[in-house]
Amino acid sequence: MPPIDVPDHASVLKEVREVRRLGLMRLRELDLPALARAAAAAGRGSAQESTPAGIERILRQAVLRIEPGTLRTSAEYSLGLAPGTRDWPPADRRRRAAGVYGVSVERFRKHQEALVLGEVAEQLVALTARPGPARPATPAAPPAAGHRDLRVRSGARTVPVTLHVHPVDLLRDVDVVVSPANTYLALPEVYKSSVAASLRRAGARRSPTGEVVEDVIHDELRQWTARHGAPGRQVLPGTVAATGSGALAEQGVRRIYHAAVAVPRPGTNDYQVLPADVTRAAARVFALLAEEHARFDRPLRSLCLPLLGSGRGGLTHDVSLGMLWAAVDAELARGARWELHLVVRRTEVADLVERQLAAWSADEGGNR
Repeated sequence: MPPIDVPDHASVLKEVREVRRLGLMRLRELDLPALARAAAAAGRGSAQESTPAGIERILRQAVLRIEPGTLRTSAEYSLGLAPGTRDWPPADRRRRAAGVYGVSVERFRKHQEALVLGEVAEQLVALTARPGPARPATPAAPPAAGHRDLRVRSGARTVPVTLHVHPVDLLRDVDVVVSPANTYLALPEVYKSSVAASLRRAGARRSPTGEVVEDVIHDELRQWTARHGAPGRQVLPGTVAATGSGALAEQGVRRIYHAAVAVPRPGTNDYQVLPADVTRAAARVFALLAEEHARFDRPLRSLCLPLLGSGRGGLTHDVSLGMLWAAVDAELARGARWELHLVVRRTEVADLVERQLAAWSADEGGNR
């Protein structure tokens, strides 16, 4: 095999910045020789890889090599690789990437953005230096993101369920979103990558320069604990606290239900989640939705659930889904007509959810 022409970091970084500036939709308009060489080198010299499709493919591979967290998430938004952001204007992508770090757009541009794009360039160079095995020169399949419309059988009924495959803060036009919480109802810091942190960050009201001026969801949750006599104290696992959605109202999200399922382990940074508490919290979510839905001029009808306890809580995704679905199945058996949504971030988890729901539907009409 002839020597691989590996581009230098500075050239790659310069062109990554161009992609950030103009976006994936305009790859064909850009002169990107370093990225074309990187894509061809990573594809073991295949000319097919140096096309815009090949360049986009290697950009995605480079970002996926970054450890999950704020750095990767910010890179996905910066380059338009996050689901639903491909056609976003550069200013919107930069604003969302800055929000991942909880800083102003100007501060992000001067500081964090250089680190983010620099890391993408590092991973691109690493891919060209250590290319993977040769692959057939075929167009890449589009990523399985966005949402999937499923039909799930429960008893004698078949109900629609929308499975979202993207970060939770991209949800739109869902009345109620459930957020996992610990039993102190203490929200994580805004720079973290959990569901609760993402919702807190997205719900904050900001100044025109991106500075947080009102931490709405955090403040309302503190008010809830004060009203119920629990400031600084644990609530029982399965407790659900309702707050407004802050700035997420602009996306059609009207309520956040904080489901306390994670019990902190004393003296550690870890949590314990009991499967039964997931079912208990989900059942309480439906009860609270029934209590609240008619209080609004436009009644609450749609609900989105993440896989509670499957993060730092330690539950596997299939166990979390099973315990959630026990409550969903019971609610459907009572004739409830809510619009149901599930949200996961990774494609492989969405595939698992889809397979499991299909298996349960095939098993005596959903009776497991």
